Amino acid sequence: MEIRKIAGIVPDDRAAVDEAFAGIEPRPVACCNWPAEFPYAPEVSFRMFHTGDWLMLRFDVAERYTAALVTEDNGEVWTDSCAEFFIAPDEGMYYNFETTCIGRMLLGARKSRTEAEHASPEVLAGVKRYTTLPGEPFAEREGDNRWSLTLAIPPQALFRHGLTDWSGLKARMNLYKCGDNLSHPHFLSWRPIQTEKPDFHRPEFFERVTFEK
Repeated sequence: MEIRKIAGIVPDDRAAVDEAFAGIEPRPVACCNWPAEFPYAPEVSFRMFHTGDWLMLRFDVAERYTAALVTEDNGEVWTDSCAEFFIAPDEGMYYNFETTCIGRMLLGARKSRTEAEHASPEVLAGVKRYTTLPGEPFAEREGDNRWSLTLAIPPQALFRHGLTDWSGLKARMNLYKCGDNLSHPHFLSWRPIQTEKPDFHRPEFFERVTFEK
């Protein structure tokens, strides 16, 4: 998969960002890898492009159950209604960007689920987050819940790799949607995961991608 380059767009120009996303085909996050135990599957898709300076990623979610109880970055965001992006710029390390529906984020540089270095507040502050559900945390809501989350990720957010430009990068990635503590927990992925139990920290199942030069 190639991630298209669209130069000259800045994240805060929301009209230009929306116009760029409108020209990109959404890809479903629809692999329900453990249907016997976790059959519930909300509708989730993502779109992605880069400008060189920013990786622009948008999730669109339609789900029946939504919650946002985590109050701070680098908290247990996966327990809320959470969209996730994992990327490995090389074979030895990957980064997990996990973001709730109200924009609380966990970011780490990892060799495995347990071997991790969390991002500093300064690195986290450099990742711009735009959500249609901004505001205070809230308990689970049941209904026709639809929300979108856009992330603008600078290459410097891969803080152990010293990147300054997304252009030409070859990497591997997967994207997910989860909500471990919701009344209907779910664990969806873009690319399939062949494990006995839910486990997103499996880079052997990441898809190879190239960022257009």
